[in-house]
Amino acid sequence: MKHGIAFDVSHLLAGGMVLVSFMLLYQDRMFSLLRVFALHALVLSLAVAWQAQIQDAPHLFVTATIALVFKAIAIPVALHRMVQRLGIHRELENVVGIGPTILFGMGLVALSIAVMLPVTAESDPLAREDLAFALSVVLLGLLMMITRRNAVSQVIGFMSLENGLVLAATGAKGMPLVVEISVAFSILIAFIVIGIFLFRIRERFDTVDLQALDRFRGERR
Repeated sequence: MKHGIAFDVSHLLAGGMVLVSFMLLYQDRMFSLLRVFALHALVLSLAVAWQAQIQDAPHLFVTATIALVFKAIAIPVALHRMVQRLGIHRELENVVGIGPTILFGMGLVALSIAVMLPVTAESDPLAREDLAFALSVVLLGLLMMITRRNAVSQVIGFMSLENGLVLAATGAKGMPLVVEISVAFSILIAFIVIGIFLFRIRERFDTVDLQALDRFRGERR
């Protein structure tokens, strides 16, 4: 019974991350996107904390705390302020429509399950389906980066992809604490660099829409 509860809760949280990834793809407004990303990081922190409990791995609580403090609170708040300073108060533009994007995302989830479950057939039953969910989150993050034109939304897609990698690492019996801290600081440094980069784009071109930047580049030739 205890193993069944651990199995069910673990899959509920991992499946919740896939669901929130679809919510990220569905959003068409910037501030709504930031709020959903905060929810994505919150579910990740809960999933990692649960893995720490059932694996008896206290160091994973550090990973859960990092996800909660930085990804669910600090980064969304900082991005919210950045968006306000950049003056981005319009709907997000997609390369393709939301409907086709969601359908393609469902295909990616099916592909993840079809590929991952046979490969991990000899693995722990508790981990193998979580790995399939984690691969789904990674692919949906990539899909978001491809289908969004706005630079900020692509940053959100990249960070949601990284959430999937963390979920995969913890589901596969965790990763060393040093690696976790290194990843966290790498993300923080990348976030600072991206922030500076976006401000420079805004100051120079008065937009962060990648399609508009491409048009400007063509005019300069």
